[in-house]
Amino acid sequence: MKVAELFVKCLEEEGVEYIFGLPGEENIDLMDALIGSKIRFILVRHEQAASFMADIYGRLTAKAGVCLATLGPGAINLTLGTADAQLDSAPLVAIAGQAKTSRIFKEFHQYIDLLKLFEPITKWGAQVVIPDTTAEIVRKAFKIAQMVRPGATLVVLPEDIAKLECNAVPLPKAQPKPEAPHEGQLMRAAKIIIDAEKPVILAGHGVCRDTAAEALTAFAEHQRIPVATTFMAKGAIPDSHPCHCGAIGFMRPDYANHCIKDADVVICVGYDLIEYEPAKWNQAHDKKIVHIGRTPAEVDSAYVLSVGIEGDISLILDSLRDMLPEKTGDIPRASRYHELFHQELESFADDNSFPVKPQRIISDIRKSLDDEDIVLCDTGALKMWMARLYPCSRPETCLFSNGLGTMGFSVPGALAAKLVHPGRKILAVTGDGSFMMNSQELETAVREKLPFVTLIWTDKNYGLIKWKQELEFGRSAFISFGNPDFKVYAESFGCAGYRIESTEQLLPTLREAFKLDVPAVIECPVDYAENLRLTDKLASFKPQESSSSKR
Repeated sequence: MKVAELFVKCLEEEGVEYIFGLPGEENIDLMDALIGSKIRFILVRHEQAASFMADIYGRLTAKAGVCLATLGPGAINLTLGTADAQLDSAPLVAIAGQAKTSRIFKEFHQYIDLLKLFEPITKWGAQVVIPDTTAEIVRKAFKIAQMVRPGATLVVLPEDIAKLECNAVPLPKAQPKPEAPHEGQLMRAAKIIIDAEKPVILAGHGVCRDTAAEALTAFAEHQRIPVATTFMAKGAIPDSHPCHCGAIGFMRPDYANHCIKDADVVICVGYDLIEYEPAKWNQAHDKKIVHIGRTPAEVDSAYVLSVGIEGDISLILDSLRDMLPEKTGDIPRASRYHELFHQELESFADDNSFPVKPQRIISDIRKSLDDEDIVLCDTGALKMWMARLYPCSRPETCLFSNGLGTMGFSVPGALAAKLVHPGRKILAVTGDGSFMMNSQELETAVREKLPFVTLIWTDKNYGLIKWKQELEFGRSAFISFGNPDFKVYAESFGCAGYRIESTEQLLPTLREAFKLDVPAVIECPVDYAENLRLTDKLASFKPQESSSSKR
């Protein structure tokens, strides 16, 4: 068979369900080989969107999402979502066509060295140059993308190699076994926790990747320890749980930061430094740190470990719980800080001022979604509001681009989320700046019959930059723009379009939009005057003096 045909069979062996991409001249053999395959090709309008779709598919399934492009400009357009997957530890395999091998040693039309281009934003990459190595390269790309710690890989297939005959066959997948924690490290960690006066758990995205949310909650309950989560780990412990004290990651110290500031021991579970740098929660470098995760801790002067335990997170937490005496009583520090978030959200639940305040928008969003439904929050001022206040009960139900912090991922990401979870309501929350970066994928959603809702917070500004300019300089500049008529724009794609003209319209419009069998777009003006009010309030916040008695 041809290399291109073997390549597709290898993808099928890996369990690939979808390929998100855009064909070109240099990958036409691969596209032809997909005819009749059980893999569904999702034709996109821009390769950047394809990479975001693969990124979100990987996050939600723990299986590598696959995106495809041709050489040169097509491959370059894949880099943004590929880098996002790499920094947020989502498994992704990017596939790119390439010029003939007889041309790549000299200047040639559209040729660039893709392996060098992708090297800083992937875990591994290879180019097929010997036909019979195809199966090995594809298997390795998926293995490395999906193994601890997940990330992105690249496979380059030159157009002349794709046409050649080969004798290889697909290689079977291997399932790694969970790693048992080291007994000595467990004992050291247990002693630190027993001796702690004010321990706190900082849960990171690794808890979600490792499906360890139940083990985390059980451990926190057993030890009556407050749990703060990073933005990426929202839902790792239910927001309503008495141990939950809120999310950290805001540009200023937030309520949950004070819970950590008060602690003598921080138990970091599945925490990656890229989520929220330790210098922001361990400024005095005085915390005893217990690191629990799949991989060893990154080196950082504010993240010096008292003990580190690597392995399966659920096994570690369950083993520690068995070694520790059960605690009883309430968790006053957690409830105090959790209540502050709750009060902030609830105090605006009936605020009918217009444009709509961010807190009211979030309150209505939450009322329109069930616990298992998914909201994707684009980067901008709205990310700060949603990450702080949106209540989550389950992992991976409130998604962000965190490590890279890229704009424009939510609409294509929502398309992928709907493919993974067709029975759930999917909401893309985006600013008017982010929306216009990949709004063309509404046509893809209509064509593929994937109904989800996009809620655009409109203010005709790059709101987060304006917020930071005003904090830093007391003024803003170069951040304003105009918008199309979003209702008409959405309808031109075949979507349903809505424009919110009074605050009372928002919740019923959301509920109506989720009942449709076509994608829907809702334009909602937002009152970002709340931005500076929030940062001023947090700057002046004085937590109550807490008890210094030992647990």
